[in-house]
Amino acid sequence: MKLLLDTHVFLWFINQDHRLSQKFREAIENPEHEIFVSVVSIWECVIKYQLGKLPFPESPTIYLPQQRSQHLIKSLVVDEASIAHLMNLPLLHRDPFDRLLICQALQHQLMIVTEDRAILDYPMVNALQ
Repeated sequence: MKLLLDTHVFLWFINQDHRLSQKFREAIENPEHEIFVSVVSIWECVIKYQLGKLPFPESPTIYLPQQRSQHLIKSLVVDEASIAHLMNLPLLHRDPFDRLLICQALQHQLMIVTEDRAILDYPMVNALQ
């Protein structure tokens, strides 16, 4: 299975947060699964860090790539083919970061790991819930 972690799931996983369900943790830790985090999520984290809304033990430009690498999570870049999905994506969710994650999941046939109900409202999204 190929999984794309929503930003909150990635953060909960790397910080061993109790809010991460056992089901999600087991799916992420399963060596048979290919796990991705989008640069969109990293971008979102950097912005929230700059606004003082998200603390990290060191700069997110150092900490997040280190954590991603340590946990064998692959980086997913944003490409034009993913952006093209925005034109056909209903406006069920207004968050631009989440809309891009949905587009990437569609383009790369990834299952999104999320607890975000607004993402789960998209019928075309394949999500682990």
